[in-house]
Amino acid sequence: MSQLYDRVALIGLGLIAGSMALAMKRAGLAGEIVGTARSGETRDIALARGLCDQVFDTAADAVAGADLVVLAVPVGAMASVAAEIGPHLQAGATVTDVGSVKRAVIDAVAPHIPDGVIFIPGHPLAGTEQSGPDAGFAELFDGRYTLLIDEGVEAEPLERLATLWRGMGAHVDVMDADHHDLVLAVTSHSPHLIAYTMVGVADDLSRVTDSEVIKYSAAGFRDFTRIAASDPVMWRDVFLNNKDATLEILGRFTEELFALQRAIRTGDGDMLHDYFTRTRAIRRGIVEAGQDTGAPDFGRGPKP
Repeated sequence: MSQLYDRVALIGLGLIAGSMALAMKRAGLAGEIVGTARSGETRDIALARGLCDQVFDTAADAVAGADLVVLAVPVGAMASVAAEIGPHLQAGATVTDVGSVKRAVIDAVAPHIPDGVIFIPGHPLAGTEQSGPDAGFAELFDGRYTLLIDEGVEAEPLERLATLWRGMGAHVDVMDADHHDLVLAVTSHSPHLIAYTMVGVADDLSRVTDSEVIKYSAAGFRDFTRIAASDPVMWRDVFLNNKDATLEILGRFTEELFALQRAIRTGDGDMLHDYFTRTRAIRRGIVEAGQDTGAPDFGRGPKP
């Protein structure tokens, strides 16, 4: 695939931005990749790993001359970063982000985007429990979805950004911000909160059972702990900034949980069987869509 942007500026150099840099380099999508991060150590690692051709001390310096700017910072930091870079964005540039919440990001960033600069919010649905500049890898987006938010932008810059994501291996869908936030409350935000809660309950229990919860975690608890190991700053900001949708889904989850409690209490095996059959079909659909593997033990295989 040919080069799509002359100069890409990455603001924040963690897992997502680092993976974007490596994926763009893999496919030759950018002429030059520059970046910045708050931590000097992070900037040094990013430069040493070859994530960026140049690394700058400030976001204002990093965006100078860039025709694509990617905001890869926690949602709570979006407003201050946008205010810093706004006066330094060149006319015709595109600004995008990779935040897990979209309406709050639009409210935080859009007021700082000057006339002649295009803002296209985005969200790659890919990640691991790892974070930082060492965590990125070029294949992170392969076969995964990236959601772009159309707030009335022209077709050409939107398609150009979509083409970039496809070049990095992703499938691309376009939707509005409020629908995105509701969908992600179901597929990501609420599951993370439930995982954090389950691990917290188990932590309390482990004090009583002499850490047996940790010793015998291979059954299902291990998978909760993987999700609950995600970046705490990012997830704090997600829940504070997608409050309404998350609370709506958690309310529905509570109702479902009460129904299951009632079925267990009353010995309603038919209800439990029908419920688990329906949810098992959803799992099969995820595997068939290529968003996970159906291999035994979730593809982990035996330990070496």
